[in-house]
Amino acid sequence: MTPDRRLRADARRSREQILRAAEVAFARDGFEASLEAIAKDAGVGSATLHRHFRSRRQLVEAVFHERTEAVIGEATQLATTNPPGPALYYWLRSVLRVTVENRGLAVALLPLPEGTPTDSSCHSRLTDVAEGLIEAARATGDIRADVTAADVLSLVNAIALLAEQPGCTHLDAERLLGLTITGIGPEACASGKDASPRHSLPG
Repeated sequence: MTPDRRLRADARRSREQILRAAEVAFARDGFEASLEAIAKDAGVGSATLHRHFRSRRQLVEAVFHERTEAVIGEATQLATTNPPGPALYYWLRSVLRVTVENRGLAVALLPLPEGTPTDSSCHSRLTDVAEGLIEAARATGDIRADVTAADVLSLVNAIALLAEQPGCTHLDAERLLGLTITGIGPEACASGKDASPRHSLPG
């Protein structure tokens, strides 16, 4: 193996070790998990961690990349198998489920500070998907005309962040999402049989 190839292999191995350590730390301590502790658990220095991931948020997004991509991809399937209103409601439940299951992800899905590049952020990609679902639901009268993607994602994120607090159960989170759905669309569509959740949130 040439020195360059060995260096690239070492870099990939370090990155994978950081991601594994970070996943454990975020599950235990949430978004504010110590980056120094993550680097130590990964067997690398803090400088190496920051060389791979320029910010805490970038590290969180990398840890949960596959899970967020799955929920993004689910939007297309839901849109082709359900009317616009229920498709949006099912998808919001999926977003909430993923954020509740993966402690620390909710913060990464919040809007980035103004002026921050957003092309590859979880938030910007989810916003694009939400806008498509909302536009379709608005066209059929299934949601209020003034509802935006920022509105619904902010509400779902707020519920997910609350779910991380002691004393808040998955039933509390699901109830709050139900109230959110009722608030953004006609009650008949929000609480009707077609819009009922197919799976419970994790306990």
